[in-house]
Amino acid sequence: MTPQELVVCALDAQKHAYAPYSGFRVGAALLTKGGRVYLGCNIENQSFSPTVCAERVALFKAVSEGETEFEAVAVVGCGRDGVYRPFCTPCGVCRQTLAEFCAPDFKIFFGDDAGACEAHTLSELLPYAFSMAEPTT
Repeated sequence: MTPQELVVCALDAQKHAYAPYSGFRVGAALLTKGGRVYLGCNIENQSFSPTVCAERVALFKAVSEGETEFEAVAVVGCGRDGVYRPFCTPCGVCRQTLAEFCAPDFKIFFGDDAGACEAHTLSELLPYAFSMAEPTT
């Protein structure tokens, strides 16, 4: 699957976003190494703390179905004004959650409805992720 195709999947997921408070709707499409795509959208809550980001929704859906090997994720986001932010990056919590299951070279694509697509690795966005790796002495 191409990065652009993954962005289109994220745009489809975004249609289901529940964002009555912020008005910022996000969609994510997570690609497994086996080629399956899991979609997620942000789901807000009036008290904000229970709000869940699109990237974690997609990841949790995948893990809950037994998937633990991932290749890439595409993320899209737009505000109440309908204008897409071409570089809607995962928040810090999402970055660390992705780091729990994804390699440092895991690809993260940011896109929009006009075909823009930029790629970064997880290690570029979270260079000092918490890790279960043994400390070196």
